[in-house]
Amino acid sequence: MDDLAQALNLGPRTAARLREVGIETFDQLAEVGAVDAWHRLRFRFGPAVTRTALYALAGALGGYPWQHLPDALKADLDAVAQKGRDAS
Repeated sequence: MDDLAQALNLGPRTAARLREVGIETFDQLAEVGAVDAWHRLRFRFGPAVTRTALYALAGALGGYPWQHLPDALKADLDAVAQKGRDAS
């Protein structure tokens, strides 16, 4: 899938931001992974890139709505987001 904006959980704004940080396609997002993509977005756009964005990226890659992440994955992502927040 080459159109990020058509991916589950990712709209035009997120797709545009991903392109700004060098992630042009869904395949590239899959290669980079949700966590690294989120870190790139946070570095470029700051705290406006929230924990929900991390959930959305992970959900897009996993094929489920961000609101329905498995509990274990959500806990791992929460830890990543907290570290990112503490570093800001």
